[in-house]
Amino acid sequence: MQRKLSALTIVGPAIAAAGLLAAPLQPLAMERTVHIAGFGAKSGVVRSFGVNTEAVMLAAAKHINESGGVKLGDGTTGKIKVSFYDDRCNAEEGISVLRRIATTEALVAVGPTCSNVAEPLFGILQKKVGDDKDTGLQFPVFTDTAIKGGLAKISEWAFRNVPNEMEMYRQMFKWIKAQNPDLKTVFGGVEEDFAHSRFTWYKVMKTRSGDAGYEVLGEAKWLLADTNFTTQVRKMRKAKADVVAISAHPFTTCGVLKEMQRQRVKPKLLVGLTSSSSLETLQGCAKQAEGIIIPTSFAPVTPAAKMAAEAAAKLGGSADLHSAAAWEIVNILKGVIEGQKVMAKADTLKADRRKIRDGLANLKTTGGLLGKIQRTDEGEAVKPYVYVHAKAGEWAVLHNPIK
Repeated sequence: MQRKLSALTIVGPAIAAAGLLAAPLQPLAMERTVHIAGFGAKSGVVRSFGVNTEAVMLAAAKHINESGGVKLGDGTTGKIKVSFYDDRCNAEEGISVLRRIATTEALVAVGPTCSNVAEPLFGILQKKVGDDKDTGLQFPVFTDTAIKGGLAKISEWAFRNVPNEMEMYRQMFKWIKAQNPDLKTVFGGVEEDFAHSRFTWYKVMKTRSGDAGYEVLGEAKWLLADTNFTTQVRKMRKAKADVVAISAHPFTTCGVLKEMQRQRVKPKLLVGLTSSSSLETLQGCAKQAEGIIIPTSFAPVTPAAKMAAEAAAKLGGSADLHSAAAWEIVNILKGVIEGQKVMAKADTLKADRRKIRDGLANLKTTGGLLGKIQRTDEGEAVKPYVYVHAKAGEWAVLHNPIK
């Protein structure tokens, strides 16, 4: 009996010691941090866009982490960590921010807010993957907000999850014409110094309304920082157009609408810019915006969209066509990371970034809050959308083409 006890005494501590040595390693093997960076305007006139995107990214990451996290290439569970940077809607600042992000552990960057930042920023990325002569930055960027047409083709490291305005306004003006055959003329108002609003008026609204059979009578111009719109609205009043199409962001859109009210300019129909289908417009001029029609790729009309909106609100953000795209992006990235067997380790950082880029490039469809999103070879999205109008201080769905 004594010999047996001695044997147990020797073996027992050995097993216990092995267990103690193994225990501290177990959590490290089971969980790892997946770093995703966001960047956009959190200061200046368009700060609300960056604030909303950050809140939505954090909400999406929280939802994924609480639902089991991300399965990494070696079977480890990854938990998403979001860091967000302010580029102030300034091109030089945006480029500096992205270069800074590239020195961190971030696997991918989500942003920026402004098209005038995205365009030059995409230009510093490697244009064609695998080109050894191209010293451009090899870092995947997935844009949620900057919406000016065709930007993703600048680099094979750039991707976007923004709606196709050309198609949205083509269909919407066609639909408006069918619903209101008595409307014959259009007059435009354009935020001349902002890349998105300028592009959307001259290349999209003006063109697509003409294609639908409207006579375009001209346009009035102003700047993003303007606060006085007397001259522009006077020109609008003189034109006497049936439809006034305002290609501007919420801040100047409200200024123009208030001046239209003051000068008693009452067109038969108002059309707005996609980016103005936001809470900021209703907060700034709900009464004056009553009835304005805008195409948008987000509205809380599905269970998934309602969940995302509620999750964002809990973190102090508002879900709209821009910020909701960030929710979709974070979830798309989860699928790509799992499908490409990303490791999220310090010594695999370069390889992981390339895997994410390749995974995004190979996507043909992705899930979306309103339904399936098609992906183009140039890294763009073709998203489902609805037409909303301002009604009693809220955005209400006027027409749903996806049904």
